Amino acid sequence: MTHWTTSDIPDQHGRVHIVTGANGGLGAAITRALYDAGAHVILACRNAAKAEAFARELGPRAQARPLDLADLSSIRAFAESIEAVDVLINNAGVMAVPFGRTADGFETQFGTNYLGHYALTGLLLDRLRDRVVSMSSHTHFIGDLDVDDLDWQHRGYVRYGAYAQSKLANLLFTYEFQRRLTESGSPLLSVAGHPGFADTDLTRGGSILRFITVPLHYVTTALPMLNPGQTAEMGALPLLYAATAAVEPGTYYGPDGLLGLRGYPTRARSSPASHNRELAQRLWEQSEKLTDVRYHFSH
Repeated sequence: MTHWTTSDIPDQHGRVHIVTGANGGLGAAITRALYDAGAHVILACRNAAKAEAFARELGPRAQARPLDLADLSSIRAFAESIEAVDVLINNAGVMAVPFGRTADGFETQFGTNYLGHYALTGLLLDRLRDRVVSMSSHTHFIGDLDVDDLDWQHRGYVRYGAYAQSKLANLLFTYEFQRRLTESGSPLLSVAGHPGFADTDLTRGGSILRFITVPLHYVTTALPMLNPGQTAEMGALPLLYAATAAVEPGTYYGPDGLLGLRGYPTRARSSPASHNRELAQRLWEQSEKLTDVRYHFSH
């Protein structure tokens, strides 16, 4: 069986990719692979110094620009600096953090992982030429998205529940965005991917996963055959496939191995909730109100 790898990425010379959270983990692996394929990459990162160092390491076709997805004013400033982009990869995120609020008062995980990317995509819509790729996660299956309480004001805050909600929102957005693109006659694509179980700083930093992945990281370094997960480079493949391959509109990709934990890119299944059109429409309407960003579709 032939597996899709970074060597299958089509020539990206002359194409511009924006990768949010590009300076570490999955974002860095995605960005490096795109750069190696010839792309001009814009590293959209909160940590400007780290992003600039990585951009210098990559070479002249890499640019670092500041972007804090937890601050709508930063998102607007970043969007105003962009002239044109072929592919926007909404990769950045926070995972299982203690309760907090963004600069605009949103619950941190929902505000950063979902609302920030919703706003960024809408503000760049008139300059997008090919597609938008959104990062989701297996955890979306346990996501309970309450449109009337997105900020966890009336529920007891559960950090993994909040993360799962944000990842379900990413998929609801992916599918609803594609429906609206199709209805408007736009050729743009909206697709999504998940990395399976990738051993990165993000997964090692979570409260529950830390107790699993930190020991696992050291054990499997010595005995890789025991690892149910995979490297950041392997975890990046489904997102790279979604970003560069000939894909169908509104599709979702993940690893092809057991339970989707590891492997090579393939079409992935998402939860019934992610396909709930009424829920997606209500989320979209709330997103417009919360961010004051409305999408203007044109051919």
